[in-house]
Amino acid sequence: MARIGYARVSTLDQNLDAQLARLKAEDCGVIRAEEASGASREGRGELATILAFLRPGDEIVVTRLDRLGRDTRDVLNLIHEAEQRGASVTVLDPHVSTRGEMGHVVLTVLGMVAQMERRFIKERQREGISRAKAAGAYTGGKARLDYAGIWRMADEGHGPTVIAKALCCSRMQIYRVLRERG
Repeated sequence: MARIGYARVSTLDQNLDAQLARLKAEDCGVIRAEEASGASREGRGELATILAFLRPGDEIVVTRLDRLGRDTRDVLNLIHEAEQRGASVTVLDPHVSTRGEMGHVVLTVLGMVAQMERRFIKERQREGISRAKAAGAYTGGKARLDYAGIWRMADEGHGPTVIAKALCCSRMQIYRVLRERG
């Protein structure tokens, strides 16, 4: 029987330290952590590893339910998978475990709240962007590619493969940028 801690943050500017410290204080023998969105399980390799190696009697421990996921159905499916393997899930804040029947009810409600919170955050973000656009202050997201660099290298005679390698991106992205330029 192992206590397996799982910590997650959504963005690189968030910090895992508080979650890791709390999981260590809870005597988790194994702690897996990652920087990935909680909107779905895609790109969450550490969580997949935990689920793949769960044994009967193991316990997955998270500091808050939203660290496990932001979609109610996904969280409930995850809990179901853990239970199918004879394992349980414990949330530290508020302290709820799937070991008891009431824990399932509370986790379902908490999962629904987490999903609603995610929707509220997205709505507030859209409203903020709309206000910024109306005020002329919205500049859009951060540019992911150096368009000027791509065009300069293309003008120097470099092909898409060389440019893609130099800028650490795919050739398809280079083709799109060059096509936009005309």
